[in-house]
Amino acid sequence: MFGIDTNILAFVALASLSAAALVYAFLFDRIGNEQRADKRVKFVQRSDSDKGLVKTVRERGLEANRRRKAVEGSLKELEQKQANRDKIIKSPPLRMQMQQAGLMWTIQQFYVGSAVVAIIACAVYAFLGGPLYLIPGVLLATGLGIPRWVVSFIRKRRIKQFLAEFPNSIDVIVRAIKSGLPLNDGIRLIASEAKEPVRSEFRRIVDAQQMGISVPEAAGKLYENMPCSEANFFGIVIQIQAQAGGNLSEALGNLSRVIRDRKKMKAKVDALSMEAKASAAIIGALPFIVTLLVYLSSPAYIMVLFTSSTGHMLLAGGLVWMSIGIMVMKKMINFDM
Repeated sequence: MFGIDTNILAFVALASLSAAALVYAFLFDRIGNEQRADKRVKFVQRSDSDKGLVKTVRERGLEANRRRKAVEGSLKELEQKQANRDKIIKSPPLRMQMQQAGLMWTIQQFYVGSAVVAIIACAVYAFLGGPLYLIPGVLLATGLGIPRWVVSFIRKRRIKQFLAEFPNSIDVIVRAIKSGLPLNDGIRLIASEAKEPVRSEFRRIVDAQQMGISVPEAAGKLYENMPCSEANFFGIVIQIQAQAGGNLSEALGNLSRVIRDRKKMKAKVDALSMEAKASAAIIGALPFIVTLLVYLSSPAYIMVLFTSSTGHMLLAGGLVWMSIGIMVMKKMINFDM
């Protein structure tokens, strides 16, 4: 009985193994194909994700390159415009100088006023008994030199007043932008509330906008009306932000800080060079002081310079050399920031 059961069990076991072997033999290829298909699907999915990632990285790189090329093109265009503008501003015509000085004169009024000043100066010179051969020099000096010097003096003083108020105006624009107002409203606020000459210059920007000129282009013309590097920086910041984007409030805030730092540095340089300026002023005034003292003590001794032809030649030579010395000392103590 035990042997029969063992044989039966062995037969059943062999039959089961045989059936399992047959089933595995029939299903092996199918299982292998399914595994290969799963691996292929996973590979394709991974390839698609990798392709998507590569595509995203490539698109980001292309966008960065486009932005960089746009910024480079903007900078090149601004540099070209700046070079052309500098050629005009370094030697501006008389009309532009009067506009930068804030004078509402016409060219005809300027020349008529210069002629009147020259005639009055020549009349006073002749009344004081000066030699007649020096009248052409007096005419040129008072008719061409003094009026242009007055325009240049007023122009420089107006630029200093502009630089003193300009950082405060930029801070107002920055606060307006941070509070949610557009740039146009900030510029209009300065054009109506700021001190002169900043108010009049920003009013020109507003007037240019009303005539159809864009804000970046109108801000770029600020440098033409106010020839200082700070106004040029302001126009460049506005133009770059309009073409390439960015945080305008942060850029203008940095500009305001740079302008204030430049002002502090200039004040420090002026303080350090004050001794040299005082020495130059004393040296330049010394000949005139000595002449006055000698005239007060011995008039007959010093009047030879003013009554003889040799004295006139000596005075002319002394004035020429004095002028050369003053210009050299001015160059030595003048520091451009």
